[in-house]
Amino acid sequence: MSVSVRIPTILRTYTGGESEVSANGGTLAEVLDDLDANFSGIKGRILDEGGELRRFVNVYVGNDDVRFLDNLATPTPDGTQISVIPAVAGG
Repeated sequence: MSVSVRIPTILRTYTGGESEVSANGGTLAEVLDDLDANFSGIKGRILDEGGELRRFVNVYVGNDDVRFLDNLATPTPDGTQISVIPAVAGG
């Protein structure tokens, strides 16, 4: 299933400057594997060493935060937009 993935500015060095790329997969985990196959190293910036979402990276499938769904097992229907958003801190 083809989805569109919005890439934050900080990760665009992996996508050749592209702000949105296409990927395939029926779950978020499969989409991230496909992204990494096409843009080597990007998955390591989204997932930690244990294979879980990094603490300060938020991922949305449609308008829903995957942490409140099925995390990496969240389904990614054809045509869905996935957004990778680094958390912002400061005061």
